[in-house]
Amino acid sequence: MGSFDGLMQGFSAAFSWEGILFVFIGVLLGTIIGMIPGLGPISAIAIMIPITYGMDPTIALVMMAGVYYGSMYGGSTSSILLNAPGVAGTVAAAFDGYPMAKQGKAGKALAISAIASFVGGTVSVILLMLFAPMLASVAIYFGPPEYFALMLLGLTAIASLSEGSTLKALTSAVLGFMVVTIGIDSQTGTTRFTFGSVNLLDGIDFLIIALGVFALAEVCFLILNRRESMSGFKNIGSLKLSKSDLNEMKGPMTRQSFLGFLLGILPGAGATISSFIAYISEKKLAKNPEEFGKGSIKGLTGPETANNAATSGAFVPLLSLGIPGSGTTAVMLGAFLVLGLQPGPLLITENPTVFWGVIASMYIGNVFLLILNLPLIPYFVKILAVPRPLLISLVVIFSLVGVYAVSFSTFDLYLLVLFGILGYLMRIFAFPAAPFILAFILGGMMEQMLRQSLTISDGSLAIFAQSPLALSLIVLTVLSLVIPTWRNAVKRRKSSDQSIGM
Repeated sequence: MGSFDGLMQGFSAAFSWEGILFVFIGVLLGTIIGMIPGLGPISAIAIMIPITYGMDPTIALVMMAGVYYGSMYGGSTSSILLNAPGVAGTVAAAFDGYPMAKQGKAGKALAISAIASFVGGTVSVILLMLFAPMLASVAIYFGPPEYFALMLLGLTAIASLSEGSTLKALTSAVLGFMVVTIGIDSQTGTTRFTFGSVNLLDGIDFLIIALGVFALAEVCFLILNRRESMSGFKNIGSLKLSKSDLNEMKGPMTRQSFLGFLLGILPGAGATISSFIAYISEKKLAKNPEEFGKGSIKGLTGPETANNAATSGAFVPLLSLGIPGSGTTAVMLGAFLVLGLQPGPLLITENPTVFWGVIASMYIGNVFLLILNLPLIPYFVKILAVPRPLLISLVVIFSLVGVYAVSFSTFDLYLLVLFGILGYLMRIFAFPAAPFILAFILGGMMEQMLRQSLTISDGSLAIFAQSPLALSLIVLTVLSLVIPTWRNAVKRRKSSDQSIGM
């Protein structure tokens, strides 16, 4: 069966009344779940597995897929409005989305997010339809050395492109690495930096870090800096995007739809890494990189396009090879097995309705999400019209409940407060939060890939030079550190010469 015939069969399943209903339920649940820290698509899909047992496999899977990519839309809403990322893949949306909300452009920020997410999701679904079997083979060429080099590049690039001191950005990244090593070493079974506390044996959950460093740090800043203007919060601004806004969005949406999809294909990369790399690349290409972090349209469009494109890309290794491309698709792999299906090369021939039905449902789901989110923007932004004391209280309660709902541990609440204070201090002393968060996200996987690489090479670092792809990525890593440092040195020299001349 050809791709077109299979897609038509998939559309016939997805466009049935059951298919449309469950796609709508999936994306609606995903949007709500994404806005609430503590739930997340992984937990939601895990809960759905026993509920969907006995359902038609195609219908069950299109609903779960809807929850997955729908959560990216919802997570962006809380990131932009409250600086409280509901999903890890939407952390980068807060870098420029939240400053736009503070400037009275919350409506515009959410409109940009919805349109960029729709474009990224739709383009990636088209690519998924056309190239899924072929692109799955690309992921095979990425072994442990290549993965380690790719993550190292992403981390050093965002550190070197951060505002202010590169040294402070790298220090922030090192701190992120230190935090992620807390807990039991998965390879040796030894405890690391737990200080004898059993509460730290499982490490620190990402949600604690994200809500502490972003949400609670912002609360501390608003409380301790009373002169910080809140007038922008009351003025939500227009939802309409001007022609110049759309022109500014075109480039990032085009580039990051493809880049996000390709990164999503790589097992373990997922929407989080894709959104950070999108932010890095857009800042690198921008004519005015100093606008990033202050409400840049490109800074919001890039990661919002990439994270939704990556969710579709993550289905390539899952459907074609039976390899999960992210934590959420790993849970979906379990759902496939419970439903009596085996993802992999034979899925497209043995169960074409399931294979193409999931892909076809993504077209419908992205349209539903756009229709759902754009009309709801005026209601979402009303959150910002809440009086300042009440808004601060709600964010604190929102964060505490979200963290407690994950582990039911009061110790995690103390950690949340601790990282809130840390985030505030980082902000006061100009240590960027992005390298810290990215290092925490990538740290565990980087350590694992480095160990696997050294095991393969019997402890020799030459393995990174023997792989042309890994070597190229390491060279780019070095350049990403050297070039910005050299540029800053040149600027300082010029400014000092000008001051001497005066």
